[in-house]
Amino acid sequence: MLISLSIRDIVLIDRLDLQFDAGLSALTGETGAGKSILLGALGLACGDRADRAMVRSGAEQGGATAVFEIAADHPALALLDEAGIAAEPGEPVILRRVVTADGRSRAHVNDQAASVGLLRSLGDVLVEIHGQHDGRGLLDPKTHRGLLDEFARNDAERRKVASAWTGLAEARDRVDSLRETRDRAASEEDFLRLAVEELDELDPREGEEVTLASERKFLQQAEAALSELQSASDILSGGEGMAGRLNGALRGLERVRDTLGRNEDEAAADEVGADEAGGQDDGEDRDGAGNALTASATARSALDRAASALDRALIEFNEAEDALSDAGAAFLVEPGRLESVEERLFALRAAARKHSVAVELLPGLRTRLAERLDTIEHADDRLKEAEAALKAAEADYGEAARALSATRIKAGAALSEAVMAELGPLKLDKAKFRVAVEAREDRPGAKGWDSVAFEVSTNPGAPFGPLDKIASGGELSRFALALKVCLAGQQDGLVMVFDEVDQGVGGAVADAVGTRLSRLAEQGQALVVTHSPQVAARAAHHWKIEKSEDGDTVRTRVRALEAGERREEIARMLSGAQVTEAARAAADQLMAS
Repeated sequence: MLISLSIRDIVLIDRLDLQFDAGLSALTGETGAGKSILLGALGLACGDRADRAMVRSGAEQGGATAVFEIAADHPALALLDEAGIAAEPGEPVILRRVVTADGRSRAHVNDQAASVGLLRSLGDVLVEIHGQHDGRGLLDPKTHRGLLDEFARNDAERRKVASAWTGLAEARDRVDSLRETRDRAASEEDFLRLAVEELDELDPREGEEVTLASERKFLQQAEAALSELQSASDILSGGEGMAGRLNGALRGLERVRDTLGRNEDEAAADEVGADEAGGQDDGEDRDGAGNALTASATARSALDRAASALDRALIEFNEAEDALSDAGAAFLVEPGRLESVEERLFALRAAARKHSVAVELLPGLRTRLAERLDTIEHADDRLKEAEAALKAAEADYGEAARALSATRIKAGAALSEAVMAELGPLKLDKAKFRVAVEAREDRPGAKGWDSVAFEVSTNPGAPFGPLDKIASGGELSRFALALKVCLAGQQDGLVMVFDEVDQGVGGAVADAVGTRLSRLAEQGQALVVTHSPQVAARAAHHWKIEKSEDGDTVRTRVRALEAGERREEIARMLSGAQVTEAARAAADQLMAS
């Protein structure tokens, strides 16, 4: 539903904000008051062509903003999602278009910059405009097949056709591919066979290049590493060997400690003897023995520390020698291994360069080339199988397309009959309407092979022709109204706009038009630009369009009419410039009905 329409500096409108409700809204006014400006502004917001002539004189730019309220399953949401524009169910969709005085235009959807193409796509699913300004909807020949399908409710048949078309397309692609393969087989077979044989012999494996490159680098470093390790080992073992020297030093310390032990024993014995003898000289002897024992203890402590350090050094030295030996063993490699690794690595890289692929892709290439060779060698057998599958797919598609055509022909006849029943009351009783369904088997597609067109003949004996080419003016609007009445409920969520659908008719015919518009609006929303009091009286909401002059400035104003004002406007439409009491009474009668 259209909630609001805001217009800024478009033709004669400087500023206008309209709020709309559900049901039928009538827009009335004198000829030239600016009714077409409103429809033009709505069309601008919905993606119609922008023209700098639309910008009000003296303004730098003009614009129109249309705000729509949509249901949670409305097709507009899918279009917004595809375009990457955020839109939550329940939130309005805002279409805005600005055109500058130099003819440039900008489009926005929900306050985000958008393409005019998106604006028009959204407009196509939000608004139908019928009449002299029609450019979309029922009168667009491109929509006729879809409208007929919705009327026919042939969803199951359409799904079968779409599925069969997908199978047919795949079968055709398969045949084309096999034929192409067969045609180039003579020149390619020898190359493929040789390439597959070479790759089979090479037998590339996934991740092999990385492994080989890493091993090559290690092997290149192994020789230098062994040399350094040997030098280190020689330094440790030099001459009689570091271990031997450490052991010799440790044994020397042990001998010194043994000597100190004997001396300490002798000094202790002397001290005991002196005690037994007594006298001054004996005191001096005891002092000398005590000093000797103290010095010996100090030396023994230092020797113990030295021996412990040498013992630890000997242990660490032995561990170092063992570690050097282990490291040397790790760098001992198989003779000729480096040459073998490099030969394999270079062979893989040469094959990759030859086929213009990375080394890691060689295993996959080998598989693909083998499959292509196998396809060539068995091309004829596979082609026969594919051609048989194609014939089966063509038969399946033909069966599904004919079934879909049958639903369209049946629905076309029913729709034609329903529309014809509506034409008499709309003063189109001499006109004829038909739905032309033509099977174009030479132009199949995912939606079948039928061409569908709504055709009319407006005079007895006149040939049928396209609806949008044969009918004119008010006839177009009335044909669209008759169609819309018959298709009611098939396109929920569309705002229907009828421009002077009552052109050239009055009395009972105009009343019939109003009745049908009111019926359509019960299911949603309809706007009608009308000069007919019978139509205006049927509306739930009434807007009057007026043109005023202020010096050299001409402006268009639109205002909602209350009950009393509505009565006066409908009376004016009945009687002309001078509103009479009889016209007011007639207006009361129309509004009451």
